Amino acid sequence: MDLELTGKVAIIGGASQGLGRASAEVLAEEGCRITMCSRTSESLERAAAEIRDTTGAEVMTYAGDLESYDTIKDLIARTVEHYGQLDIMVNNSGGPPLARSANATEEQWETAVQRSLYFFARMSREAVPHLKEQGGGRIINILASTVYQPIPNLALSGATRMGVVAFAKSLADEVGRDGILVNNVCPGSILTERMLSNVTNRANELGTSVEEGLASRAAETAVGRIGEPKELGYLVGFLASGKSSYITGTTILVDGGLVRAVM
Repeated sequence: MDLELTGKVAIIGGASQGLGRASAEVLAEEGCRITMCSRTSESLERAAAEIRDTTGAEVMTYAGDLESYDTIKDLIARTVEHYGQLDIMVNNSGGPPLARSANATEEQWETAVQRSLYFFARMSREAVPHLKEQGGGRIINILASTVYQPIPNLALSGATRMGVVAFAKSLADEVGRDGILVNNVCPGSILTERMLSNVTNRANELGTSVEEGLASRAAETAVGRIGEPKELGYLVGFLASGKSSYITGTTILVDGGLVRAVM
């Protein structure tokens, strides 16, 4: 299947590792020219070099803290200046602090709202004018399965990312006739550094091993295993493509059947 992505320009946040990197790799494989953004320059350059080597794609890097509005504006401006266009925005940020509803601090709440709500609104708002210039485009938000069911110690993730679901639904309605499609992707038990950190913290709370924690997470899924980041990346690639032309305002799980909710 030709995903019609050759020559398109995509920005991917949090792209030095995990889900962001997997998404960047898939888009590069499909012919996109990409900008990879992350806080840490060293790991970002290493990831970009590996993607260039394996895909032959044109890859621009931008090291910066996307919790800063000025950084977001500069990232998008430099990408458009370099490539002359913007077609796809993959919004992926670091997760909010680990915390429970009953005792999350003011500082943790502020970080969570900045990182897991404002970020998505700012990236989308700044991208929309450029997508309109292209006659359309894609905005894809990488969220979490916490928007469907709570996970211990991740109360702030569910609270803030549910706000992104509502925001994306409204934005999809506002820009759909401009050819801009907006969707959310929610990973479940996918083996990333973030998930490993969560499992480690939970294992320490329970006095068990990390290996037992990972086995328990795998057993909770319908398929009986933990997923790989690229399994989410493939969905990002499809939603970014011309083949997803009648999908917008929706939220899709990539969780191996972890979430049992029917709505």
